[in-house]
Amino acid sequence: MTLINAADIDKALTVGEVAERSGVAVSTLHFYEKKGLIKSWRTAGNQRRYQRDILRRVAVIKVAQRIGIPLAEITDALSALPDGRSPTARDWKRLSARWREQLDERIEQLTMLRNQLSDCIGCGCLSIKACRLRNPYDTLSEEGPGPHF
Repeated sequence: MTLINAADIDKALTVGEVAERSGVAVSTLHFYEKKGLIKSWRTAGNQRRYQRDILRRVAVIKVAQRIGIPLAEITDALSALPDGRSPTARDWKRLSARWREQLDERIEQLTMLRNQLSDCIGCGCLSIKACRLRNPYDTLSEEGPGPHF
């Protein structure tokens, strides 16, 4: 259980306030909390409260998701921060550099697929042997004749 001082309690945000300010649904915040991406504490009335810096943490999660980073990887990256704090500008620079490399690799793969797709148009998939998308490098020939899918 996290110990919270009186000054932090006065500045705390409710789950509704976090949802409104971050543009994220309350159910999404509950999901993030269940997955360990964010944390809250409970009031005496059993209501969730969040530190104000949770807004930055949620923003980082949403940006990472938007570029296709899996939640498990986002969780790992954020859990590496000391005391579960929200990322600083320096943290973001390090995280974004790593994620940028992954994004560049995916862009390269998608560009190759797009270019292969234009070679495919018009073949009508009559030649699985020659189709670079369905059967790259004719790998299905190693499985012998007949259907393989």
